[in-house]
Amino acid sequence: MSGLLRAFAQRFLLSITCVIFLTLTSSLIFPAAAWAVSSSLGLNNGHLSSCPASDNCVVSQNADSKHAIDPIPYHVDRNAAKETLLKVLTVVPRTEVIEDTDNYIHALSKSRIFKFVDDVEFYFPPHESVIHLRSASRVGESDLGVNRRRLEQIRLALKDLNI
Repeated sequence: MSGLLRAFAQRFLLSITCVIFLTLTSSLIFPAAAWAVSSSLGLNNGHLSSCPASDNCVVSQNADSKHAIDPIPYHVDRNAAKETLLKVLTVVPRTEVIEDTDNYIHALSKSRIFKFVDDVEFYFPPHESVIHLRSASRVGESDLGVNRRRLEQIRLALKDLNI
């Protein structure tokens, strides 16, 4: 019986050691500041922020060719377009709207396994019938195209709903 107890104690200690190691390693690789809300969010003089040099961001305003994505045109009343977009966002997996003003929406999308956070923004300029877009990962260099694909899926959903 003591051999069984000893084996259990060794496994338990190994498990605790692994948890401590992973916790320390993750805090070095992904510092807490990286999980914080970016200061580059929101509108600045009627524009969404430009993307950083990394490959994990797309934006429809003032973007270079690597980060550019087309805005979403709409052919209905602006409030109707906004309400439709908000409904679409409720079915985007692991996505939550955290700010909704008259002309701006900010949502968070989390990756399935590691729960990495992406900031997703939508801007409704007052004299244009388009929705400007920005989606950016908070950490890392590449997102393997996730931010662009997410926005293109939202574009398709809105097109299917005839906005």
